[in-house]
Amino acid sequence: METRASLAIHHPPRIAEAQIRLLERLCNACAVSGNESEVRKIVLEQIKPYASEVRVDALGNVLAVRRGQTSQPLRVMVAAHMDEVGLMLVDDEGDGIFRFDVIGGLNASQLAGKPVYVGREHVPGVIGRPIRISEENDRDEKLTLDDLRIDVSPDNAKRVKAGDYATFSTAFARLGASLRAKAMDDRIGVASLIELLRNAPPNIDLLAAFTVQEEVGLRGARVAGYALNPDLALVLDCTPAHDLPFWEGDSTAAGQENTHYNTRLGAGPAIYISDASTIHDPRLIRHLVETAEQLHIPYQIRQPGGGGTDAGAIHRQRLGIPSVSLSVPGRYIHTPASLVRLDDWKNTLRLAHAALSRLTPAVLAADR
Repeated sequence: METRASLAIHHPPRIAEAQIRLLERLCNACAVSGNESEVRKIVLEQIKPYASEVRVDALGNVLAVRRGQTSQPLRVMVAAHMDEVGLMLVDDEGDGIFRFDVIGGLNASQLAGKPVYVGREHVPGVIGRPIRISEENDRDEKLTLDDLRIDVSPDNAKRVKAGDYATFSTAFARLGASLRAKAMDDRIGVASLIELLRNAPPNIDLLAAFTVQEEVGLRGARVAGYALNPDLALVLDCTPAHDLPFWEGDSTAAGQENTHYNTRLGAGPAIYISDASTIHDPRLIRHLVETAEQLHIPYQIRQPGGGGTDAGAIHRQRLGIPSVSLSVPGRYIHTPASLVRLDDWKNTLRLAHAALSRLTPAVLAADR
Protein backbone atom coordinates (compact mmCIF):
# COMPACT_ATOMS: atom_id res chain seq x y z
CA MET A 1 0.00 0.00 0.00
CA GLU A 2 1.32 3.44 -0.89
CA THR A 3 2.13 5.64 2.05
CA ARG A 4 1.59 9.37 2.39
CA ALA A 5 5.33 9.79 1.95
CA SER A 6 5.33 7.99 -1.41
CA LEU A 7 2.32 9.98 -2.64
CA ALA A 8 3.79 13.37 -1.72
CA ILE A 9 4.64 15.80 -4.52
CA HIS A 10 8.22 17.01 -4.37
CA HIS A 11 8.36 20.78 -4.59
CA PRO A 12 11.23 23.06 -3.65
CA PRO A 13 10.50 24.08 -0.05
CA ARG A 14 9.57 27.64 0.78
CA ILE A 15 9.38 29.75 3.90
CA ALA A 16 5.88 31.09 4.51
CA GLU A 17 3.82 31.86 7.62
CA ALA A 18 3.44 28.17 8.49
CA GLN A 19 7.21 27.68 8.54
CA ILE A 20 7.73 30.82 10.62
CA ARG A 21 5.14 29.61 13.14
CA LEU A 22 6.93 26.26 13.32
CA LEU A 23 10.25 28.02 13.94
CA GLU A 24 8.55 30.00 16.70
CA ARG A 25 7.39 26.77 18.39
CA LEU A 26 10.86 25.28 18.09
CA CYS A 27 12.66 28.34 19.46
CA ASN A 28 10.27 28.80 22.37
CA ALA A 29 10.66 25.15 23.40
CA CYS A 30 13.16 24.50 26.19
CA ALA A 31 15.79 21.96 25.18
CA VAL A 32 19.18 22.42 26.80
CA SER A 33 21.82 19.82 25.85
CA GLY A 34 20.87 16.47 27.35
CA ASN A 35 17.23 17.49 27.78
CA GLU A 36 15.96 17.79 24.20
CA SER A 37 12.56 16.14 24.70
CA GLU A 38 10.41 19.24 23.99
CA VAL A 39 12.00 19.77 20.58
CA ARG A 40 12.13 16.05 19.87
CA LYS A 41 8.37 15.84 20.38
CA ILE A 42 7.76 18.61 17.83
CA VAL A 43 10.16 17.03 15.33
CA LEU A 44 8.50 13.63 15.56
CA GLU A 45 5.05 15.17 15.14
CA GLN A 46 6.20 17.04 12.03
CA ILE A 47 8.18 14.34 10.20
CA LYS A 48 6.37 11.04 10.78
CA PRO A 49 3.96 11.49 7.84
CA TYR A 50 6.86 12.04 5.43
CA ALA A 51 9.53 9.53 6.45
CA SER A 52 9.61 5.84 5.60
CA GLU A 53 11.62 5.12 8.74
CA VAL A 54 11.80 7.04 12.02
CA ARG A 55 13.58 6.03 15.19
CA VAL A 56 14.95 7.60 18.35
CA ASP A 57 18.35 6.19 19.31
CA ALA A 58 19.85 5.58 22.73
CA LEU A 59 21.14 9.16 23.10
CA GLY A 60 17.90 10.78 21.92
CA ASN A 61 18.79 11.60 18.31
CA VAL A 62 15.85 11.46 15.90
CA LEU A 63 16.94 9.53 12.80
CA ALA A 64 14.58 9.55 9.83
CA VAL A 65 14.92 8.16 6.33
CA ARG A 66 13.10 9.15 3.17
CA ARG A 67 13.97 6.87 0.28
CA GLY A 68 14.83 8.17 -3.17
CA GLN A 69 13.02 7.23 -6.33
CA THR A 70 15.98 6.38 -8.51
CA SER A 71 18.14 3.28 -8.70
CA GLN A 72 21.14 3.29 -6.34
CA PRO A 73 20.65 6.82 -5.01
CA LEU A 74 23.36 8.48 -2.95
CA ARG A 75 22.82 8.12 0.79
CA VAL A 76 22.96 11.70 2.05
CA MET A 77 22.91 12.55 5.74
CA VAL A 78 21.55 15.99 6.59
CA ALA A 79 22.00 16.97 10.23
CA ALA A 80 20.74 19.75 12.50
CA HIS A 81 21.07 19.82 16.27
CA MET A 82 18.04 20.10 18.57
CA ASP A 83 19.84 21.27 21.71
CA GLU A 84 20.63 24.75 22.95
CA VAL A 85 23.04 26.26 25.45
CA GLY A 86 21.56 26.80 28.89
CA LEU A 87 21.87 26.31 32.61
CA MET A 88 21.49 23.67 35.33
CA LEU A 89 20.64 24.17 39.00
CA VAL A 90 23.34 22.67 41.19
CA ASP A 91 22.57 23.72 44.77
CA ASP A 92 19.52 24.91 46.75
CA GLU A 93 20.49 27.82 49.03
CA GLY A 94 16.97 28.34 50.39
CA ASP A 95 14.13 30.81 49.75
CA GLY A 96 14.06 29.94 46.05
CA ILE A 97 17.71 30.86 45.48
CA PHE A 98 19.84 28.37 43.54
CA ARG A 99 23.43 28.17 42.45
CA PHE A 100 23.76 27.05 38.84
CA ASP A 101 26.25 26.00 36.20
CA VAL A 102 26.27 26.59 32.45
CA ILE A 103 25.66 23.95 29.80
CA GLY A 104 27.55 24.84 26.63
CA GLY A 105 29.29 28.07 25.68
CA LEU A 106 27.79 30.90 27.73
CA ASN A 107 29.51 34.01 29.05
CA ALA A 108 28.68 34.64 32.73
CA SER A 109 29.08 38.40 32.27
CA GLN A 110 26.00 38.43 29.97
CA LEU A 111 23.65 36.60 32.35
CA ALA A 112 22.76 38.97 35.20
CA GLY A 113 19.16 40.17 35.13
CA LYS A 114 18.01 37.71 32.46
CA PRO A 115 14.64 35.99 32.91
CA VAL A 116 14.62 32.19 32.68
CA TYR A 117 12.35 29.16 32.78
CA VAL A 118 13.34 26.33 35.12
CA GLY A 119 12.41 22.66 34.98
CA ARG A 120 9.72 20.77 33.11
CA GLU A 121 7.01 23.09 34.43
CA HIS A 122 8.79 26.16 33.04
CA VAL A 123 8.86 27.82 36.44
CA PRO A 124 9.75 31.50 35.87
CA GLY A 125 12.85 32.91 37.48
CA VAL A 126 15.56 35.49 37.05
CA ILE A 127 19.34 35.39 37.14
CA GLY A 128 20.47 37.78 39.84
CA ARG A 129 23.58 38.94 41.62
CA PRO A 130 22.81 38.54 45.32
CA ILE A 131 26.23 39.83 46.37
CA ARG A 132 26.46 43.56 47.16
CA ILE A 133 25.63 46.09 44.48
CA SER A 134 28.76 47.11 42.63
CA GLU A 135 30.47 50.25 43.84
CA GLU A 136 31.76 52.90 41.47
CA ASN A 137 35.27 51.45 41.55
CA ASP A 138 34.30 47.89 40.59
CA ARG A 139 31.63 48.34 37.94
CA ASP A 140 33.97 46.94 35.32
CA GLU A 141 34.64 43.82 37.37
CA LYS A 142 34.05 40.69 35.32
CA LEU A 143 31.20 38.57 36.67
CA THR A 144 31.70 34.86 37.28
CA LEU A 145 29.17 32.13 37.97
CA ASP A 146 30.05 32.37 41.67
CA ASP A 147 28.58 35.88 41.64
CA LEU A 148 25.22 34.78 40.20
CA ARG A 149 22.13 32.87 41.34
CA ILE A 150 18.80 31.86 39.86
CA ASP A 151 15.90 33.22 41.89
CA VAL A 152 12.47 31.57 41.47
CA SER A 153 10.97 33.15 44.66
CA PRO A 154 10.12 31.28 47.88
CA ASP A 155 6.65 30.29 46.63
CA ASN A 156 8.20 28.29 43.79
CA ALA A 157 11.14 26.88 45.73
CA LYS A 158 9.64 23.40 46.01
CA ARG A 159 8.74 23.20 42.32
CA VAL A 160 12.38 23.03 41.21
CA LYS A 161 15.45 21.22 42.46
CA ALA A 162 19.16 20.74 41.85
CA GLY A 163 19.62 18.96 38.55
CA ASP A 164 16.79 20.82 36.81
CA TYR A 165 17.64 22.56 33.55
CA ALA A 166 16.98 26.25 32.93
CA THR A 167 16.83 28.22 29.73
CA PHE A 168 16.21 31.82 28.74
CA SER A 169 12.55 32.84 28.46
CA THR A 170 13.04 35.21 25.51
CA ALA A 171 9.95 34.94 23.30
CA PHE A 172 10.21 34.59 19.53
CA ALA A 173 9.40 37.80 17.65
CA ARG A 174 9.43 39.05 14.09
CA LEU A 175 11.21 42.40 13.81
CA GLY A 176 10.60 43.58 10.28
CA ALA A 177 13.09 41.79 8.05
CA SER A 178 14.58 39.97 11.07
CA LEU A 179 13.62 37.18 13.43
CA ARG A 180 14.59 37.30 17.11
CA ALA A 181 14.61 34.35 19.51
CA LYS A 182 16.66 32.40 21.97
CA ALA A 183 18.06 29.12 20.60
CA MET A 184 18.04 30.21 16.96
CA ASP A 185 21.21 28.09 17.08
CA ASP A 186 20.09 25.64 15.87
CA ARG A 187 16.32 25.58 15.76
CA ILE A 188 16.51 27.36 12.41
CA GLY A 189 18.49 24.36 11.13
CA VAL A 190 15.93 21.98 12.63
CA ALA A 191 13.09 23.86 10.90
CA SER A 192 15.00 23.74 7.61
CA LEU A 193 15.64 20.01 7.90
CA ILE A 194 11.95 19.36 8.55
CA GLU A 195 11.15 21.21 5.31
CA LEU A 196 13.80 19.27 3.39
CA LEU A 197 12.35 16.00 4.63
CA ARG A 198 8.85 17.06 3.59
CA ASN A 199 10.13 18.02 0.14
CA ALA A 200 12.97 15.53 -0.27
CA PRO A 201 14.63 15.45 -3.69
CA PRO A 202 13.87 12.12 -5.39
CA ASN A 203 17.48 11.57 -6.52
CA ILE A 204 18.83 10.77 -3.03
CA ASP A 205 18.08 8.74 0.06
CA LEU A 206 17.68 11.55 2.58
CA LEU A 207 18.96 10.46 5.98
CA ALA A 208 17.81 13.15 8.41
CA ALA A 209 19.56 13.39 11.77
CA PHE A 210 18.09 15.70 14.40
CA THR A 211 20.95 15.46 16.85
CA VAL A 212 21.44 15.97 20.58
CA GLN A 213 24.24 17.41 22.70
CA GLU A 214 26.00 19.34 19.92
CA GLU A 215 26.70 22.24 22.27
CA VAL A 216 28.69 20.04 24.66
CA GLY A 217 30.91 18.18 22.20
CA LEU A 218 29.02 17.00 19.09
CA ARG A 219 28.04 13.85 20.98
CA GLY A 220 24.81 12.98 19.22
CA ALA A 221 26.27 13.53 15.76
CA ARG A 222 29.07 11.06 16.47
CA VAL A 223 26.54 8.30 17.15
CA ALA A 224 24.20 9.34 14.31
CA GLY A 225 26.96 9.46 11.71
CA TYR A 226 28.11 5.97 12.62
CA ALA A 227 24.57 4.55 12.60
CA LEU A 228 23.46 6.09 9.30
CA ASN A 229 26.74 5.37 7.45
CA PRO A 230 26.04 7.85 4.60
CA ASP A 231 27.99 8.51 1.42
CA LEU A 232 28.25 12.20 2.41
CA ALA A 233 26.83 14.67 4.90
CA LEU A 234 25.44 18.19 4.91
CA VAL A 235 25.18 19.96 8.27
CA LEU A 236 22.70 22.81 8.75
CA ASP A 237 23.44 25.25 11.55
CA CYS A 238 23.36 28.90 12.65
CA THR A 239 26.74 30.61 12.78
CA PRO A 240 27.89 33.84 14.49
CA ALA A 241 27.82 37.00 12.42
CA HIS A 242 29.97 39.33 14.59
CA ASP A 243 29.36 41.91 11.86
CA LEU A 244 28.54 45.03 13.84
CA PRO A 245 30.60 48.13 13.02
CA PHE A 246 33.21 49.29 15.47
CA TRP A 247 32.03 51.79 18.06
CA GLU A 248 33.17 55.26 17.08
CA GLY A 249 34.21 55.95 20.67
CA ASP A 250 36.67 53.06 20.69
CA SER A 251 40.01 54.78 20.23
CA THR A 252 41.69 51.53 19.21
CA ALA A 253 39.26 50.83 16.37
CA ALA A 254 37.55 54.07 15.36
CA GLY A 255 37.42 54.52 11.60
CA GLN A 256 38.58 50.97 10.90
CA GLU A 257 36.68 48.35 8.98
CA ASN A 258 35.43 45.35 10.98
CA THR A 259 37.54 42.50 9.60
CA HIS A 260 36.87 40.17 12.54
CA TYR A 261 33.42 38.97 11.44
CA ASN A 262 32.62 35.32 10.73
CA THR A 263 29.65 36.12 8.51
CA ARG A 264 27.39 39.06 7.75
CA LEU A 265 23.63 39.32 8.05
CA GLY A 266 21.89 39.84 4.72
CA ALA A 267 24.69 38.31 2.64
CA GLY A 268 23.06 34.90 2.20
CA PRO A 269 23.85 31.39 3.45
CA ALA A 270 27.32 30.78 4.83
CA ILE A 271 29.35 27.98 3.24
CA TYR A 272 32.08 26.61 5.48
CA ILE A 273 35.59 25.87 4.29
CA SER A 274 37.36 25.36 7.63
CA ASP A 275 36.67 25.70 11.35
CA ALA A 276 38.10 24.41 14.61
CA SER A 277 36.81 20.87 14.10
CA THR A 278 36.61 20.32 10.33
CA ILE A 279 38.33 21.06 7.06
CA HIS A 280 35.26 20.74 4.89
CA ASP A 281 35.27 18.59 1.77
CA PRO A 282 36.38 20.72 -1.23
CA ARG A 283 34.19 18.77 -3.66
CA LEU A 284 31.09 19.58 -1.64
CA ILE A 285 32.16 23.20 -1.19
CA ARG A 286 32.49 23.52 -4.99
CA HIS A 287 29.11 21.90 -5.46
CA LEU A 288 27.43 24.40 -3.13
CA VAL A 289 29.20 27.38 -4.71
CA GLU A 290 28.46 26.30 -8.27
CA THR A 291 24.80 25.66 -7.42
CA ALA A 292 24.45 29.07 -5.79
CA GLU A 293 26.08 30.87 -8.70
CA GLN A 294 24.11 29.02 -11.37
CA LEU A 295 20.80 29.74 -9.63
CA HIS A 296 21.76 33.29 -8.58
CA ILE A 297 21.38 32.49 -4.90
CA PRO A 298 23.40 34.91 -2.72
CA TYR A 299 26.01 33.19 -0.58
CA GLN A 300 29.07 33.96 1.51
CA ILE A 301 32.10 32.03 2.70
CA ARG A 302 32.16 31.62 6.46
CA GLN A 303 35.51 32.99 7.53
CA PRO A 304 37.85 30.22 8.73
CA GLY A 305 38.68 30.05 12.40
CA GLY A 306 37.08 28.82 15.61
CA GLY A 307 33.75 27.23 16.31
CA GLY A 308 32.40 24.17 14.58
CA THR A 309 29.35 22.12 13.71
CA ASP A 310 28.23 18.50 13.88
CA ALA A 311 30.43 17.94 10.82
CA GLY A 312 33.37 17.79 13.22
CA ALA A 313 32.13 14.44 14.53
CA ILE A 314 30.40 13.11 11.41
CA HIS A 315 33.36 13.33 9.01
CA ARG A 316 35.50 11.07 11.23
CA GLN A 317 33.09 8.15 11.46
CA ARG A 318 33.74 4.71 9.98
CA LEU A 319 36.09 5.10 6.98
CA GLY A 320 35.46 8.84 6.73
CA ILE A 321 32.35 10.71 5.57
CA PRO A 322 32.77 13.67 3.17
CA SER A 323 31.06 16.56 4.93
CA VAL A 324 30.22 20.23 4.49
CA SER A 325 28.33 22.77 6.59
CA LEU A 326 25.85 25.42 5.54
CA SER A 327 24.59 27.99 8.04
CA VAL A 328 22.22 30.88 8.49
CA PRO A 329 24.20 33.85 9.89
CA GLY A 330 23.02 35.05 13.28
CA ARG A 331 23.99 37.89 15.61
CA TYR A 332 24.36 37.37 19.36
CA ILE A 333 24.53 33.57 19.20
CA HIS A 334 24.84 31.91 22.63
CA THR A 335 23.13 34.80 24.41
CA PRO A 336 19.52 35.18 25.62
CA ALA A 337 18.44 36.55 22.23
CA SER A 338 19.84 36.05 18.73
CA LEU A 339 18.88 37.76 15.48
CA VAL A 340 18.71 36.46 11.89
CA ARG A 341 17.45 37.84 8.60
CA LEU A 342 14.43 36.09 7.13
CA ASP A 343 15.89 36.30 3.60
CA ASP A 344 19.08 34.55 4.74
CA TRP A 345 16.98 31.66 6.03
CA LYS A 346 14.99 31.50 2.79
CA ASN A 347 18.15 31.45 0.68
CA THR A 348 19.84 28.86 2.91
CA LEU A 349 16.91 26.47 2.52
CA ARG A 350 16.77 27.18 -1.22
CA LEU A 351 20.48 26.47 -1.66
CA ALA A 352 20.38 23.31 0.45
CA HIS A 353 17.47 21.85 -1.52
CA ALA A 354 18.94 22.81 -4.89
CA ALA A 355 22.35 21.35 -4.03
CA LEU A 356 20.80 18.10 -2.83
CA SER A 357 18.64 17.91 -5.96
CA ARG A 358 21.75 18.19 -8.16
CA LEU A 359 23.86 15.63 -6.33
CA THR A 360 25.22 12.76 -8.40
CA PRO A 361 28.02 10.23 -7.84
CA ALA A 362 30.15 12.41 -10.13
CA VAL A 363 30.40 15.05 -7.38
CA LEU A 364 32.29 12.63 -5.13
CA ALA A 365 34.22 11.09 -8.04
CA ALA A 366 35.83 14.43 -8.84
CA ASP A 367 39.35 15.27 -7.66
CA ARG A 368 39.54 16.76 -4.22
